[in-house]
Amino acid sequence: MMRSESRALQLNDDGQLKHFLTLDGLDKTILTEILDRADSFLTMGEQSVKKVPLLRGKTVVNLFFENSTRTRTTFELAAKRLSADVINLNIETSATSKGESLLDTLQNLQAMQSDMFVVRHSDSGAAHFIAEHCTPNVAIINAGDGRHAHPTQAMLDMLTIRRHKGQFEGLKVAIVGDILHSRVARSQLQALTTLGVDEVRLVGPKTLVPGFFSEMGAKICHDLEAGLKDVDVVVMLRLQKERMQGALLPSESEFYRLYGLTEESLSWAKPDAIVMHPGPINRGVEISSEVADGGHSVILNQVTNGIAVRMAVMSMAMSGQLQKAETDQGSEGEK
Repeated sequence: MMRSESRALQLNDDGQLKHFLTLDGLDKTILTEILDRADSFLTMGEQSVKKVPLLRGKTVVNLFFENSTRTRTTFELAAKRLSADVINLNIETSATSKGESLLDTLQNLQAMQSDMFVVRHSDSGAAHFIAEHCTPNVAIINAGDGRHAHPTQAMLDMLTIRRHKGQFEGLKVAIVGDILHSRVARSQLQALTTLGVDEVRLVGPKTLVPGFFSEMGAKICHDLEAGLKDVDVVVMLRLQKERMQGALLPSESEFYRLYGLTEESLSWAKPDAIVMHPGPINRGVEISSEVADGGHSVILNQVTNGIAVRMAVMSMAMSGQLQKAETDQGSEGEK
């Protein structure tokens, strides 16, 4: 899908978010608005009543065709803090496993007057497909699709970086590991370049960091020391073993020896560098426990920030859908 088509699918006529499918095609203004709104939600976790009525009376369906307890839980918590009603659909026991098509399932859910689908799917482009085929008044949030995109994960990472570093300009960021199979890395790269970081380095073996990523604005590094030299942010990725085909790695121990983040290899980064990981962590494969639990790690901050970012995206998309509906009704009335 072209950037212009992606933008048109995600934004209403006033340029407000109505779906959140990918960061491709979204500009700095929209991404900054998401971060600013998420910032305003962060303090809610400290309050005795952790709810606002922005989605009161709305029904959010977590439509997960691929397991992810943490992502589903944070989306559920975000929706409930916005006062929405939440349905968690267990796809393994639903009619889709009995031969019912995805479109049939969507039509049944739409008949229940659902207002938002949070979709996670192993096929790239699944969230776009659903957005193109669902009724116009349902907002679609992509919670990860194949190797394609994971936009809310990227935005919670951006919020984490901004809260620790203050700004994006001038920063050097290293993303280390299985870039080839990572939807997180693709979305992070799009977000970082849009928000104006100085340099993004993609670090890993040639089998997992192909050269074509340089066309997306990244610097490719196959040596860990060169990749981490003087960076401000280190993002370690989980080895996507379930998405690998063929012998792309000699062994996990060999990967850790060459590309694992240890206290020694972290010393190549700036002294105040922060360490991030989208989770779940494979300790002793991508990162040592000393680093994961150490003073540079902001991994638990990412989890907290994830709830705020998902609240921001869901509230913005619902607001954009409501404004679109009002505009459509006005147009019908003028006829």
